[in-house]
Amino acid sequence: MNKAELVSKVAEATSQSKTVTREVLEVFLDAVSDTLAAGNKIEIRGFGSFKVKRRKQQVARNPRTGEKVTVPSRFVPSFKPSRQLLEKVGKK
Repeated sequence: MNKAELVSKVAEATSQSKTVTREVLEVFLDAVSDTLAAGNKIEIRGFGSFKVKRRKQQVARNPRTGEKVTVPSRFVPSFKPSRQLLEKVGKK
């Protein structure tokens, strides 16, 4: 499912226009992005939690040349599904 399909499905379920639904989805995604960028955690009960993890510096290898390359440490977003979501997905 892509963003347009999600907007259509939510708009249909809520009897809202796609324009309003798209705006709400954009605000939601911006809020999630801004919160994670600030280093905070987001918890949505029954769905899961988002947080930022720090990846350690690594030594990787260039596949073409075989040369060793240092990959610096960085922050990456992480999602942990709730037990309810795991159970729902596991039933299929």
